[in-house]
Amino acid sequence: MHNMQPENWPQFYTATIEGWKYLLKDDRYKDILINSFRFLTDNRRVRINAFVIMSNHVHIIWQALGDYNLQQVQTMYKKYTSQQFLKLLKEDNILKDYGVNAADRKHAFCKRNSLGTELFTHEVLLQKLNYIHQNPVEAGMCNMPEHYKYSSALFYAKGSDEFGILEDYRG
Repeated sequence: MHNMQPENWPQFYTATIEGWKYLLKDDRYKDILINSFRFLTDNRRVRINAFVIMSNHVHIIWQALGDYNLQQVQTMYKKYTSQQFLKLLKEDNILKDYGVNAADRKHAFCKRNSLGTELFTHEVLLQKLNYIHQNPVEAGMCNMPEHYKYSSALFYAKGSDEFGILEDYRG
């Protein structure tokens, strides 16, 4: 990691559902995020090293690839997930719960200023990786990180990547 240029450092990214609502409690909404991750990885726009999808937020460790930068990747991710959330919320007849009074949009799903932090050192990357994997345990959703389906913990514990989106940060 020492030789990397700043634009190539992995990033710890957090996106939080507007108002901390539990939109992602339903696995159908989690699957929308997984589909977005799959599109981004299949099309070599991003490398995903770790993730966890909680009921009202998601944490990801990722790196932009090729000519893409992380801002572009975040925009693609948010645009796709918002479009898919909109469709499903209409079907579920709960779109009104996500209405906002903004000049540029009628609905909001993620808070505007999602948090992205470059991971400059191996130690910080490991700290964030551990934080991601412990999130469901700390929330009381499971006893062992690898028992939570919507996480990369099982990948790091046993090499299993059910979603086909992960690359080990160790290369």
